[in-house]
Amino acid sequence: MTSSLSGSSGRVRRTVLLGLPLLALIGAFYVLRRPLLMSAPRCVSGQWHGCLDTFNGVVFMTLATVPVALLVVWVLARRWRAAGVEGAWRLSLAEVGMVHGTVPFVWMTMMPGGGAGVVPARVSLVPLRDLVTMGPGGIIGNLLVFAALGCFAPIRFTALASLPRVLALGAGCSILVETAQYVLQLDRVSSVDDVLVNTTGAALAALASRAWWHTPVTTPTEAPLRAKVPAA
Repeated sequence: MTSSLSGSSGRVRRTVLLGLPLLALIGAFYVLRRPLLMSAPRCVSGQWHGCLDTFNGVVFMTLATVPVALLVVWVLARRWRAAGVEGAWRLSLAEVGMVHGTVPFVWMTMMPGGGAGVVPARVSLVPLRDLVTMGPGGIIGNLLVFAALGCFAPIRFTALASLPRVLALGAGCSILVETAQYVLQLDRVSSVDDVLVNTTGAALAALASRAWWHTPVTTPTEAPLRAKVPAA
């Protein structure tokens, strides 16, 4: 009975873990369907301009390649199971999810502005000053940049299965992006608020996936057997 309950619980967790990202993607497509469909013809025809150099085009390609990502999850899960690894579906989904959900957002943050290479690099180091000008869309976008990384990295890697380490990972990745924007003069403002919001998004996503974190299984340490010394 106990093994049956644990197996049923594992199936429920796996279904939820697979279903939540899919529902989120379907919801995102429904909300943004009009601008996304405007970019669809260029993306389908393989045109760079109007597809991968626009926000709508990148989001469209991210959603359109979800079936491919799920196929990769299936292939990796079969390899993990063949190797006898426990939690194969969880690990494979985490590997694909943190890549497929992070790379497009990083790509969008690295898109050059109209004055790239001409306008001097700008830095904003005053905390919370830029939040006013971000607007709701900017804040939500910054929360999502490393959300997939914060969600799936603790599931995949035991070493990252703690909130302080996820915070450090999110902050470090965000600082690298902001530094690259400054060095490459992409006509973007390298802001400390971007780092704060990116890190917050990673932490919130990590808390949402905490039930599936890849924590090591610990067993009670058995006391060493003491040899009985026969009485003299």
